[in-house]
Amino acid sequence: MPAIDDLDAQIARLFLAEPKIGVLEASRRLGVARATVQTRLDRLAERGVIASWSPTVSPAALGYPVTAFLTLEVVQGEGRAPVADHLASIPEVLEACTITGAGDLWCRVVARSNTDLQRVLDAVVSEPSIVRVATVIALQTELAPRVAPLLDAALGLDTAAPPAP
Repeated sequence: MPAIDDLDAQIARLFLAEPKIGVLEASRRLGVARATVQTRLDRLAERGVIASWSPTVSPAALGYPVTAFLTLEVVQGEGRAPVADHLASIPEVLEACTITGAGDLWCRVVARSNTDLQRVLDAVVSEPSIVRVATVIALQTELAPRVAPLLDAALGLDTAAPPAP
């Protein structure tokens, strides 16, 4: 069974594009009853398809314009929980994922400056289970985090193809 049907994808796509649209306006634009939109939104949220109604906050606007990606190597056999708990205690660590390949964990971090990044790195490596960190600094965001193409795919839209003449 597909995760979402066409109407679910249309509703999610509309709220993704215009988060403040409101259920009534969404129902008007989609040509369905307000209760249908509300029911579908509730169901999408219950199933975890819509993960959050939170605003997207810009770290740069909060004074953290430097983004870096860290690949951490951790002591084997001690589990990820102590490292994950440690990373969660550092406000500048925005995301951490277990990975395959040369490292064990990947983190996205922010800092107030390149100099401040050293402070963040020092905080990260203060956990004894972290044995090595490789850092790359992002110069420019070429493609921000996105999910709209997945919704387009669910709708059967080929976003990679040029528009028909």
